[in-house]
Amino acid sequence: MVLPHDSFPLPEGVTEASVWVDRVGERSLVGRNQRGVEIPIGSGEGQVNPGELLKIALLGCAGMSSDRTLARRLGEDFPMRLWAHDESDAEQDRYLRIGEEIQLPLEGLDEKEIAAVVKVFGRAVAAACTVERSIVPGVEVTHRILGSEGGTATEEDAR
Repeated sequence: MVLPHDSFPLPEGVTEASVWVDRVGERSLVGRNQRGVEIPIGSGEGQVNPGELLKIALLGCAGMSSDRTLARRLGEDFPMRLWAHDESDAEQDRYLRIGEEIQLPLEGLDEKEIAAVVKVFGRAVAAACTVERSIVPGVEVTHRILGSEGGTATEEDAR
């Protein structure tokens, strides 16, 4: 387990789930976890800004939440790519919507099989994506399986 260097004392609430961010320069930070992962945060070259981190967290959570369910339908080694394109609203300084698009190998599947993939994806994310469940209903998050007709999974579909 990696913990921060001792420039500050550890807070009492530190657990295995704790993460931290250290300032390394003007508007430049490094996010860390206890497994030694470092994420440069900022708006410069080689850095990820906080809005991008939010979208990456949503995409990563959706991908991890749906992985086993999709593997049962698409095979253990199926490829998947998840995208989020939306930008924050400048006036409100917040995300009003984050639309996700998911690329999956749907070739060779019939309409009924594709509809089942869309449905199980939506259900898996609704049931297990802690990140999305933490920010919704404050931000509308939609999922669209690319290559499927009507392949948008919404929170309502998952019920």
